[in-house]
Amino acid sequence: MPQSLRKFERISFVAADTPEAADAMRLLVASYGNADPREADVIVALGGDGLMLQALRRFLLANVPLYGMNLGTVGFLMNEYREDDLPDRLSRAVASSIHPLAMTAKDVNGNRYEDLAFNEVSLFRQTYQAARLRISVDGTVRMEELVCDGLLVATPAGSTAYNLSAHGPILPIDAPLLALTPISPFRPRRWRGALLPRSAQIKLEVLDPGKRPVSAVADHAETRDVVEVEVAEDRRHKLVLLFDPGHNLDERILSEQFRY
Repeated sequence: MPQSLRKFERISFVAADTPEAADAMRLLVASYGNADPREADVIVALGGDGLMLQALRRFLLANVPLYGMNLGTVGFLMNEYREDDLPDRLSRAVASSIHPLAMTAKDVNGNRYEDLAFNEVSLFRQTYQAARLRISVDGTVRMEELVCDGLLVATPAGSTAYNLSAHGPILPIDAPLLALTPISPFRPRRWRGALLPRSAQIKLEVLDPGKRPVSAVADHAETRDVVEVEVAEDRRHKLVLLFDPGHNLDERILSEQFRY
């Protein structure tokens, strides 16, 4: 839904660590000022999807919508970069709400780590040997052993990222689902993953952590030598992304399914 032509008078800018993003930020700040993020009506991120993921984590508790302008590569979470008419673009933007995944990982020494992911939680083999994983959903073992290079749990917002590259399904942004997608499965060789309700409590156990070590990654935060990883959608946190009309996440996800 449009923001009822809401006025975004206090704009805060964040930029990627690239010359292009730094130049763009200087021009935009000169035109529109640069509010303190704690007092801003909107945060405008200048860069690519990597910067947007960083901004989502950084401003998780700020209760401020984010609007990205692409100065990176893919820019799936971003809008087209333009310097003109930014307040008007913001006032007409369409909002998409997203929830992160909560990951709890335990390593071989019994240490526990918690992190959030807006795209996916992934498990990867750390050596040349394939990982051996057991998959449980809501307390029931669904697969006794998966031999693979890795496994990921993707949100709808992240379903067109690494999940799609691993041949996982594309999910509409408002779908009450998570994608569970194997990475180069060896046994069972033809298993292509599963669609799970967003309420699912997922537990992934590493069956041979000594010989076949595995790392867990929440977006870009890595925990190595894990023995058990629990993943669930975190409904306590919600972030709002703003998109130009006709280019919101719903439309982008739908369009992506007809690319060839």
